[in-house]
Amino acid sequence: MADGAAHKVVIIGGGFGGMLAAKALNKTPTEVTLIDRRNFHLFQPLLYQVATGALSPANIAAPLRSILKKQRNTRVLQGEVVGFDMAGKSVLLRDGARVPFDSLIVATGATHHYFGHDEWANHAPGLKTIEDATDIRRRVLSAFERAERATDPAERARLVTFVVVGGGPTGVEMAGAIIELAKYTLRADFRVINPATARVILIEGQTRVLGAFHEKLSRKAKDALEGMGVEVKLDCHVTAIEPDHILAKPDGGKAPAFRIDTETVVWAAGVKASPLGKLLADAIGGVEVGRGGHVPVNPDCTVANRPDVFVIGDLASCPGKDGKPLPGLAPVAMQQGEYVAGVIVRRLKGESPKGPFRYIDKGTMATIGRAKAVAESFGFKFSGYPAWLAWLFIHILYLARFENRVLVLFQWFFNYVTRNRAARLITNERPPETRSEIAPVR
Repeated sequence: MADGAAHKVVIIGGGFGGMLAAKALNKTPTEVTLIDRRNFHLFQPLLYQVATGALSPANIAAPLRSILKKQRNTRVLQGEVVGFDMAGKSVLLRDGARVPFDSLIVATGATHHYFGHDEWANHAPGLKTIEDATDIRRRVLSAFERAERATDPAERARLVTFVVVGGGPTGVEMAGAIIELAKYTLRADFRVINPATARVILIEGQTRVLGAFHEKLSRKAKDALEGMGVEVKLDCHVTAIEPDHILAKPDGGKAPAFRIDTETVVWAAGVKASPLGKLLADAIGGVEVGRGGHVPVNPDCTVANRPDVFVIGDLASCPGKDGKPLPGLAPVAMQQGEYVAGVIVRRLKGESPKGPFRYIDKGTMATIGRAKAVAESFGFKFSGYPAWLAWLFIHILYLARFENRVLVLFQWFFNYVTRNRAARLITNERPPETRSEIAPVR
């Protein structure tokens, strides 16, 4: 770096970790370049509400340039990173451009993990992007539309059977949202079918839902789901996903498989790190990524013997106080983003880092449905309406822009009062062909 030249920091990924790192570097002697394939920051925890028509995509996304427009030392590039030149300290983009760096922060997150069955992705989409959410919304709403036209009772029952695979927060939230959509929002919209008769089945491989929560809260979440009408199948493993059915084995896979006729499956069973982690590890050399593609990092979030390269968020395998890798949660990524920005600034001042990264666990929470949620925070465990209000407040607070907060707050209030979901749009689908038989109106 030439004398007087600003320290070049390149951040890959505009998610929670990358965004917080960029913000923390505001008004510092650095030249920040944020690179992302998309031109927006996405609030992923609310994607399930887009998938079930409660919110529109614009409610939970904000343009990166708009968020960072007041940071004079920061520029945003829309581009796809395809490699690294570690000797030349440059990031390589798909269009052939090279972006030089003095410090590199990689925060590209995670994607779906089908545990060796990637062919399932066509029939069981996950929920990580806006496109995923609108695809699931299309599949769910289209199933009701096709059921309205169906004349065969078995076909109609298959169409309004929905399976969610995975009992973590995303799976629990999706299952609860779909059953509420069917029982309340759509109940007067159809003339042939009764949407309230729809089946929503949640399949979890472990012995309880929300396995990261206290056992008491897991039990309350399961009871709440079943009280809403969701069929919860625990200790059960999916063995096949086909266009018109799935196969699953109960009792940890020991009992014979059973079949569920359905054409709408949502995958919430696992994630793996972005493929960019493997590219980075290979470029550095001598770094072995974990089974899920996570990059092992040092206590200060650097990689191997490269003090100029940081990996944070879902992409990183960072041990916590108990020695186990930290969970792939937004607060972890956000705290790591602020931490590595602090490390860079202290180095520029000639100071040593304050110490290794230490995650401060402020709690976890998951919503199940209307006025139903569970939460843990600083040793306190609570559920029901108080947990639901806390969940609302925290999620509003974490939205990127004031405009998003106002829009989401208004939409939630409207949804709560009317039980309506205004964003029930079926997009990217051709209208069904005219059939010779159409179910008569009852």
